[in-house]
Amino acid sequence: MFRRPPSRSALARRPARPSRRSLLGLVLGVLVASTLPVVARAQDATPIRIGLVGPMSGGSADFGQSMVNGAQLAVQEINAVGGYLGRKIVLVVKNDQGQPPVGARMADELAHKDQVVAALGFCNTGVALAGIPALQKAGVPLIVPCATGSPILQQAPAAQSFIFQTSPRDTIQAPFIVGEAYAAGARRFAILADTTPYGEAGLADVVKALKAKGLAPVYVGRFPLGLTPEQAQAELTKAREAGADVLLPYTVGPENGSLALARKALKWSVPMTGPWTLSFPNFIQKAGSAAEGVTMAQDFIAEPTTPRRTAFLLAYERAYKTRRIPVPMAAAQAYDAVYLLTYAILQTPPGKPISGAGVKAALENLDRVYYGVVTNYDRPFSAQDHAAVTANMLVMGEVADGRVGFAKAADAKGAVIIQTKQ
Repeated sequence: MFRRPPSRSALARRPARPSRRSLLGLVLGVLVASTLPVVARAQDATPIRIGLVGPMSGGSADFGQSMVNGAQLAVQEINAVGGYLGRKIVLVVKNDQGQPPVGARMADELAHKDQVVAALGFCNTGVALAGIPALQKAGVPLIVPCATGSPILQQAPAAQSFIFQTSPRDTIQAPFIVGEAYAAGARRFAILADTTPYGEAGLADVVKALKAKGLAPVYVGRFPLGLTPEQAQAELTKAREAGADVLLPYTVGPENGSLALARKALKWSVPMTGPWTLSFPNFIQKAGSAAEGVTMAQDFIAEPTTPRRTAFLLAYERAYKTRRIPVPMAAAQAYDAVYLLTYAILQTPPGKPISGAGVKAALENLDRVYYGVVTNYDRPFSAQDHAAVTANMLVMGEVADGRVGFAKAADAKGAVIIQTKQ
C-alpha cells in the first residue's frame, strides 16, 4: 500500500539522532550520577564552600593547575546532579605560589575569613607543612591530593588529625622505587636530593628503604633549588667516581631536568629513576631527549584502562579542550578527593549543620564505596589511618616520546584490574 511521506510537522517531532558530543554527555552523566547516593532536595540553597589551595603560578604551576582542574571538574559534575540536597558546592581557590609563607597565609584565610567546611590542597611539601597548622587548629578537614612528603600526615596523632591524603606518600614511593631498581640489578645507589623539606624527607625515606635491603647509598648529593646543568655535572661526576649504577633524584621538575642534561653531557648511560616528580612537564620539556627512558613511580597513568578512567579522561578533554593533562596524577587525585569530601558531606543528617568534626568523622567511616579514577575507595580512611593510597597501587611509568606511559607491558595489561587499598 502506498504511504504518504511524513509531514514536516511529523518530522519535527521525531527525535534527532544524538551526536557524539551528546552521547558523551549522556554517558558521563550516568557515570557521575551513579557515583553519588540519591538524596532528597532541601530548600536551603546556600552554597557549600570548600577551600582549594595550591601553586597556580611559579615553578610548581604545572601540577598545581592540574590539581585545580581535576577538582573543578569534579565539582561541576557533582553540581550538575544536584550537589548536596540541592546546594551547590563552591571552590574557594587560593594561589600559594609554591611559597611556604604564602601557603600559611592562604590556609589561615580559608580557616577563618572564608569559613570553608573543608579544604583540599598543597602541591609542595614545605608549603603544606606551613599551611597545615592553621587548618588543623581550626578543625578544618584537609585532603592533600598532590604533595607527597612523609611528614604531612605526621603533624598530629591520627586520631586527632584533620589531615588526610589521596596522593602516594613518599614512605611508600621510596621503597617501591628502590625495590624496582633492585629487582633490575641495581646495588650502588646515588641519591641526589634538594634541601627543601621534600628533598630532606625523601632522602630519609630512600636511605631507610636501602637499609632494609642491607644497602647504603654510595653517594649522596645535596643542593638548593635552582641547580644548573653545570652544577649538576659536578654532582654526577662524584656519583660516577663513587661507582653508582643508578641515579635516584629526590627533587622537582627543573632540577631533575638539570640532572638529566648533565647525565647526557657526561655521556653516562646509568639509569635514572625516582618519584612522581620525574613525570612533570617542566622536567620532560627541559630535559628533552635526555628524559627518554627515565622511570618514576605512578598511581595513575593517563590511559583509558577502565570505564571510570575513560570517562574522566573524556570529561577532562571536553572541559579543558585538551587531550593532554600536564600532570595526570595531580588531576586524578584531586578529582577523587572532591568526591570523597562530597561523600563525607552527604553523610551529614538532613537538617543538621555541616561541621569540620562531622566531615572528619565521616571521612574516617565512609558508608559507601566511591568508584574512583585512581582506585575504588572502600573505607579509604579510618580513625588511625588517613592515607588512601597503598603501595600495591603503584606502577612504574617511563618517559617515551616526551610522554609518560607504562614502563612494563605487564602493568599496562594489568591496569584493567583495579588495585584497592591493602
